[in-house]
Amino acid sequence: MAAGQTADSEPQNPTRDRAGLRVCLAASGGGHVRQLLDLEPVWSRFDHFFVTEDTALGRTLSERHRTHFLPHFAWGQAKLGAPFRMLAGAARSLARSVGIMLRERPDVIISTGAGAVYFPVLLGRLLGAHVVVIESFARFEQPSLFGRLASPLAHDLVVQSAKLAPYYPRAKVFDPFRVLPPAQRDKQPWLFATVGATLPFDRLVATVATAAEKGLVPERITVQTGIGGLKPEGLETHETLSFDRVQEILGDCSIVVCHGGTGSLITALRQGCQVIAIPRLSRLGEHYDDHQSEITSAFEARGLVQVANTQEEFEQALERARTRTATPATTDPRELIAFLDEVLASLRGRAARSAAR
Repeated sequence: MAAGQTADSEPQNPTRDRAGLRVCLAASGGGHVRQLLDLEPVWSRFDHFFVTEDTALGRTLSERHRTHFLPHFAWGQAKLGAPFRMLAGAARSLARSVGIMLRERPDVIISTGAGAVYFPVLLGRLLGAHVVVIESFARFEQPSLFGRLASPLAHDLVVQSAKLAPYYPRAKVFDPFRVLPPAQRDKQPWLFATVGATLPFDRLVATVATAAEKGLVPERITVQTGIGGLKPEGLETHETLSFDRVQEILGDCSIVVCHGGTGSLITALRQGCQVIAIPRLSRLGEHYDDHQSEITSAFEARGLVQVANTQEEFEQALERARTRTATPATTDPRELIAFLDEVLASLRGRAARSAAR
């Protein structure tokens, strides 16, 4: 990895003109980072850097953009019986965040959450940065903990579901979700199972392996297991895959089995795949809350995915997946991009006027 791409090395900062802006893009991983990538027309025109977690997607980012990594921590770790791990991760994140923000001194912070990037947002605000907080697309019904904690720090606040407006009275509402017309795609008989970028999800992997053992999956099977995740014998498994490689697989595979993260769901739906979602469940200790069930239920109600919480439900969904017509979907960020363009243009104009004095 090149110098300047981790929180432990000196950043390689281009020289700014006096009226320029330095933009910090802060997101923990997965769908949070992918939404920032959708906003590239906004930030690509400015000196920018990412603060994120050391995931496959984060490493792909670091090949193209100045990137700083923070250790993973989340408030929900305490709920799962690991409060000391959470506190240790938070302490490391705070220490690294202080170093990053003091060296980079951003003028603007755009953050889509979640917990791992709370400290950069807080410190950036204390250092005088203009803070834009975008509540997670994964939150349809209720706000996230990150959103509740970070919203008081925000100069501009955005939510992506009208149902969240009562929780954030001063927020702008931009719903980016769009269903696309069916498109004919040349797909291979290939099932791709992915647990996402952050944590293993052994129940999902075991569900696919059990169906394969029963002879119910004649398709080629590729499984991304997460670091340290279950690796069933006889299956092609990878702990991690680069974002570019995942995109290649999704372009060819016919069936995707994934957890309930919006990043995984939208990325598969954009490629016209048949999607079977197995949400992580808090009662099984697989996640900190049940927002993945909320997400997948909303997607299923629109006819976009099938949801399976048991082995039987998965096998039934697998059979239907071979005869259903795929309904592609995506997120359209143009309205949000236009809003952010206005925000940054105003800030740049203010900086230019200040520099001219």
